[in-house]
Amino acid sequence: MYPSIENSVSNIFNTGWNIAKGTVVPDTEDIVLKNGGKLVDAVYLYADLAGSSKLAQSLTKEATAKIIKAYISTVSRIILFKGGAIRSFDGDRVMGIFMGVDKEERAVRAAMGIHWAVNEVIPEAIKNGFTDGKNFCDIRHAIGIDAGEALIVRGGVRDNNDLISIGSAPNVAAKLSDLRLAPSIFITQAVADELGADYQTYGEARRPVWSRVHSVGPIGGRHVTVYGTNIQWAL
Repeated sequence: MYPSIENSVSNIFNTGWNIAKGTVVPDTEDIVLKNGGKLVDAVYLYADLAGSSKLAQSLTKEATAKIIKAYISTVSRIILFKGGAIRSFDGDRVMGIFMGVDKEERAVRAAMGIHWAVNEVIPEAIKNGFTDGKNFCDIRHAIGIDAGEALIVRGGVRDNNDLISIGSAPNVAAKLSDLRLAPSIFITQAVADELGADYQTYGEARRPVWSRVHSVGPIGGRHVTVYGTNIQWAL
């Protein structure tokens, strides 16, 4: 039998933290439920399928489910392929965490690969999978990426819990994935500062990859400088 709500809340506030420095993205079992935590320096990527509610209103549940499943599967595979870890699904949104060497570049590379798949692969599958697929194959999405320190803890109760990331980076990345502007990939200054030349310019003319979108916010009480791109990069 569960303790009273009053007791469970009191236990959370009266128990000290057991926080350790994390060098890799933790699994759920790596963090104790009773106020354990890992402090990480990480890049957070949120990918969000746009207009899924509209799809659900205009298509059958089965057709909508296939499109959402295709998007989530694609995002997940590319994040893992570029050395990221997946720690959260929220409807049609996926959260990836990147740590270690070149974490910013790997996250951006993953985002560009996802954008390629959304533009080139999934629409063709929709057209080939439905007799009227050409009428709704033009899907849209947004990806937000930010970098910084975050505290990863476990939230919930025994047998029903999951990891939660606390900090500016996961919060900002999630908010950026909600943007519905002309670019589809959004990064913060913290990410832009760590990108090498191959992620700053492209083509023989060395055109800039990023344009400054504008200052977004307030997010957590502050405005954030954001850069956007529609560059895609096939895997």
